[in-house]
Amino acid sequence: MLYIIIALKSEAQAFVDKYKLTKTKLENFTLHVDENMTLIISGIGVLNAKIATTKIIEKFKPNEDDIFLNIGICGANKKHKIGELLEIASVIYKNENFLINENTSHVINCEDSEVDKDNFTIVDMESFGFYEATKEIKNIYMYKVVSDHFEPKQVTKEKAKLLISSVINEIMKKVLS
Repeated sequence: MLYIIIALKSEAQAFVDKYKLTKTKLENFTLHVDENMTLIISGIGVLNAKIATTKIIEKFKPNEDDIFLNIGICGANKKHKIGELLEIASVIYKNENFLINENTSHVINCEDSEVDKDNFTIVDMESFGFYEATKEIKNIYMYKVVSDHFEPKQVTKEKAKLLISSVINEIMKKVLS
């Protein structure tokens, strides 16, 4: 089974449309499912991502072959192009670095509020919550798509959906191969 944790409905919509996922609920969270995939919309923030991911783990009791993905948009400096897909190696949260995947090199800073200054290379608001919930799971991956250069107010729902839609095939090829 593929478990996908996504913060925003607009990001999730790209998967719902492509895979014709069925909408359901898990407590306060919206799920979209089919026989191979379970996607949960966590909401914004570390705590929401951790709770949503933990609920998935508790409900579905994944086995060691199951895959957990955290997918979403992120802010990044101008070294990264808008729409660029980044496979995350580790998360920095509160000045500590947490390894996710040693086979890649991108480091993301997880912050508790929107960042509108160029203080980081890559930044989001959920990655540490996902990491915290999945740190004992074997197959975890994190993919972020650059949505802005520290101008979060410029990102619309439509843009978020388009950015995720444009990289779904690439993500699925990497994860399922």
